[in-house]
Amino acid sequence: MRNFLIFISCYFLSIPLSHATYRAQKTIVVSTENHVRVRFGAERISKALAKLNYSIKIEQKDKIGSIGNLIAIGVFSDKLFVNHLPAEIKNKISTTKKEGFHIYTSKNGIIYIIGNDASGALYGCIELADQINSSGKLPKQLSISDQPEMVLRGTCIGLQKPDYLPGHDVYEYPYTPETFPWLYDKALWIKYLDMMVENRYNSLYLWNGHPFSSLLRLKDYPYAVEVDDATLKKNEEIFQFLTTEADKRGIWVIQMFYNIIIPKPFADKYGLKTQDRNRPIIPLIADYTRKSIASFVEKYPNVGLMVALGEAMEGVGQDDINWFTKTIIPGVKDGLKAAGIKEEPPIVLRAHDTDAPSVMKAALPLYHNLYTENKFNGEALTTYTPRGAWADLNRKLAAIGTVNISNVHILANLEPFRYGSADFIQKSVQAMNKIYGAKGLHLYPQASYWDWPYSADEVTGRLLEIDRDWIWYKEWARYSWNSQRDRKQEINYWGNELADKYGTNLMGGKAILNAYEESGEISPKLLRRYGITDGNRQTLTLGMLMTQLINPYRYGLFTLLYESEAPEGEMIIDYAEKEWKKQGHIGETPVQVAKEVVEHGKKAIQSINEAASNVKKDTAEFKRLRNDIYCYDAMANFYAEKVKAALWILRYKYSNQVSDLEQALPFLQKSVNHYAELVKLTDHNYLYANSMQTKQRKIPMRGVDKTFIHWREMLPVFTKELNHFKRSIDSLKSIKDGTISAIIPYKMADVKVLNEAEGYTIAKDASLFTDTTVKIKEVAEQLSGLRGIKLSKAQQIKNGTEIKFSTNSPVKLLVGFFNQKDPQYLAPPQLETDASANNYGQSEIKISNALVPYGFPPVNVHAYAFPAGTHTLNLGKGACLLLGFIDDKQELRIFNAGLDGRGKDIDWLFE
Repeated sequence: MRNFLIFISCYFLSIPLSHATYRAQKTIVVSTENHVRVRFGAERISKALAKLNYSIKIEQKDKIGSIGNLIAIGVFSDKLFVNHLPAEIKNKISTTKKEGFHIYTSKNGIIYIIGNDASGALYGCIELADQINSSGKLPKQLSISDQPEMVLRGTCIGLQKPDYLPGHDVYEYPYTPETFPWLYDKALWIKYLDMMVENRYNSLYLWNGHPFSSLLRLKDYPYAVEVDDATLKKNEEIFQFLTTEADKRGIWVIQMFYNIIIPKPFADKYGLKTQDRNRPIIPLIADYTRKSIASFVEKYPNVGLMVALGEAMEGVGQDDINWFTKTIIPGVKDGLKAAGIKEEPPIVLRAHDTDAPSVMKAALPLYHNLYTENKFNGEALTTYTPRGAWADLNRKLAAIGTVNISNVHILANLEPFRYGSADFIQKSVQAMNKIYGAKGLHLYPQASYWDWPYSADEVTGRLLEIDRDWIWYKEWARYSWNSQRDRKQEINYWGNELADKYGTNLMGGKAILNAYEESGEISPKLLRRYGITDGNRQTLTLGMLMTQLINPYRYGLFTLLYESEAPEGEMIIDYAEKEWKKQGHIGETPVQVAKEVVEHGKKAIQSINEAASNVKKDTAEFKRLRNDIYCYDAMANFYAEKVKAALWILRYKYSNQVSDLEQALPFLQKSVNHYAELVKLTDHNYLYANSMQTKQRKIPMRGVDKTFIHWREMLPVFTKELNHFKRSIDSLKSIKDGTISAIIPYKMADVKVLNEAEGYTIAKDASLFTDTTVKIKEVAEQLSGLRGIKLSKAQQIKNGTEIKFSTNSPVKLLVGFFNQKDPQYLAPPQLETDASANNYGQSEIKISNALVPYGFPPVNVHAYAFPAGTHTLNLGKGACLLLGFIDDKQELRIFNAGLDGRGKDIDWLFE
């Protein structure tokens, strides 16, 4: 009896056990051509089916049998499909473009995944794997054709740091385990590359000033390498690993570099600077660079190159054309010849700070696999309706006949808060296509570019940027593949994605999407209507000083922001002037934006709170997202109230009525209150607002040695500004005439000029150049009596300006820049195009409209600071004025002398 019971128990137990161990069979057939991308795609399908308990076998064949239990994967031209493709597939695949694919289930049950090329077959595999994973089953009938809209769809990673390395300048970061420990983390690379292939990105850009000295040792310049032998070996190994793994996933690795930057050991050996924007092309540097590129191409033949001709060498001119056509392209060709390779790797010409159309015209007869790249909205995200000169340039690049790539760059106005507006991003990609004619996307991280791979969130162990900003990568990828998706369907798509992410229902997912989209309008609108620049010298989320709102030209206003990267509209100063003159307004106005951003913030908070009660998954991340929405709201209110105050203050400029200033006071007080709330929201949630923590940052405050990187550092600045304004109002009430302190002329410093130069005393009717009769018409009293240096205008235009001098104490050299864009005038320092533009503290205007010559534009004065010692200053080509040296300790109050006839500034109300 006992044995019988055991038998019965075993019998019944065996029934579910046998069913549990049953596994459906599926064979995946790939062609004998052995495409690595096809094999990788087949493995993705295999993993998806394995989750459904399929037993998978992957085979290589050159013929397909009649058995229907197959998935056949390959390229249209493979032997495997010569006589086995149904006519329907042949017809459809013949019309697809590069990277296109077709998935089809035949009558006998065979699933075909056919790519126009290996990447197309890979993307077909990704599509089927996605459908299997989302539905939990293998679809029975399939007929899908798809192909990408954008030819190149890429992301970038900066091998950069938040601050400079000791002894190095901007962009100079050798690849070492100490500087970039993440570079050697293979698991992190696999994670990142998998994210890319899942989103169908096909290019990865690595940004660095001069990577060659970290990746190879040249026979003719062995001393140029910047890393030790062990590190060089590690670098070679990880680079080979990265490029191999990227190739499996259909990803081109493209190495970016700046010109002309040379490695520090090389520079030290020859007594050169690692970078000098005004240095002419030197044969020694050209030879080193050409051999570096040749060796790189020979060693890493599957890697493309991206060239930034401008910024580190003087911008538009013949030098950049010569450098590209006589150094870079010959270097690539030398490398191909040495490696015995005929296929040209891609070379991407970055249009930044160079005449890209002229460079391309000279280069195309020499090299065919060329691309151009240009920024979409500068170094920010401001509009999906770009216009003006910037749109014209992009259209001109697209018309060359090669692919022009739109670069979503830095995102200085979004950092560090989360951004995921599918609507804004979809419209931006549509603008790239329709307005720019671009056929490529080059996407920066949404935040923390300089601190990659981490985000700025203050959490234990740090958050990876690719995890935090998953939706950023997914949205840009989705629309660069196809930007013409139906908006209603997209709301459902992203609603489902967010519902799955946070364990809520579709309604909750849509509410989260709406919070993203409402908050996603705030930073773009604020920067394009109130900002100083589209560049990374401004950190929008840290706020702006009142003087930056009411006197933007003092801070080197980058007018392209308003002329091209914003809808037609008015700046704050224009709006105030029109109001005073009772003139009509045009387009998007500061008052309109102030109202709109407050409303966006209110709606975003409402939506995120609607979703909150149903969130069941990833609750810690949802809490951080929700806090960001509140941050956006506080920032919007801070700016809105401050702009209201600014308009009353600008009215005082015309009315001279203290009552107008009194009207401004409560708005400014409210602005500070909202900022205090922003400080609370960020205080223990963020490590910093901006990942670039160097002297290039200027707005709202100059950042040096990681200062003014957090909101808590800015609150005392805004509070002080408010209190100063209150005292100014009290002073005006007591003295009634608004008298300002007496003008104190600058005193000359004792400096010995070492190169031959003629001196002159700055005063009315003094002549300015040795070879013209141009004289001073008006000059600010502070400059009168200084000893200027008179130079030849023609020589300045032809060769640039050089001054050598020695001093026993720190001094400032005052340099005058003509306030008009013209090739004959030296352009003022501009961090948007020149990363070295503040190396001497010279980027900011010290005195606006300080001098007016007869028949010439007004002159703005900048100050170049030097320590005691002997110095040589080289300035670019174009006329400028050397107005003399003053003691470094002498107060140099920033103001507008008003000699252009537009009146003096009122910055003294806040300083």
